[in-house]
Amino acid sequence: MPETDVDLLIAAARRAGDIAKSHFGQSPQIWDKADNAGPVTAADLAVNAMLHDMLRAARPDYGWLSEEDEDSAARLSSKRLFVVDPIDGTRAFIEGGKDWGHSIAIVEDGTPIAAVVAMPMRDQVYSAELGGGAFLNATPIRASIEPDPARTAVLTAKPNLDARFWQDGAPPPFKRTFRSSLAYRMALSASGRFDAMLTLRPTWEWDIAAGTLLVTEAGGVVTDHTGADLRFNNAHPQNPSVLAGGAVHAQLLSALA
Repeated sequence: MPETDVDLLIAAARRAGDIAKSHFGQSPQIWDKADNAGPVTAADLAVNAMLHDMLRAARPDYGWLSEEDEDSAARLSSKRLFVVDPIDGTRAFIEGGKDWGHSIAIVEDGTPIAAVVAMPMRDQVYSAELGGGAFLNATPIRASIEPDPARTAVLTAKPNLDARFWQDGAPPPFKRTFRSSLAYRMALSASGRFDAMLTLRPTWEWDIAAGTLLVTEAGGVVTDHTGADLRFNNAHPQNPSVLAGGAVHAQLLSALA
């Protein structure tokens, strides 16, 4: 069994990728979650079961928060806990796209301390540990150093460009692009392939815990739309919004209403 937390997460993510790929393109069974919470497939549930068994066996004293498990208040008393999205980007998975992956983090006292975002169809494993840097397939990554929004590309959904969200009635003149997985958007921002990512909707912790550590360990900044730091292991496991990226973060933050 891997000795360090981040090594454990990498091993678990690779095993998750093998399971998910065995379902990919095979028309897995699909269910719609209650309250319009989106679809879940047999692959999500199989990956979740494996991750629960593997990770909890390795760290039985860690708490557990997963998109595909019923939440329990017991996690609130855990000093450390796993925060897991078995498949982030389930719709892309169903549609046969590549932009789905596994987001796994360990949170201590509200802060991510180890993280992995794995994209199996792209052979990419992003990893980070607190104070240890961020990596893509074991190669160090750094967030963008471009501060001018006009020369940046931001991963965000089109509704976030609405005038009501911006002090001047329109966003700065960045190039907008999109990927379906929130965790992947954060990983791409950490790597400098894109300059930032933004979502102005309340966001589940399992979508963003791993990505938050990737960005900060890559030298970037992660806040909500007011500039407040994100916190994890909340009683209601959401943050209000996410702005994550490199040097352009400050300019985007100042432009938000």
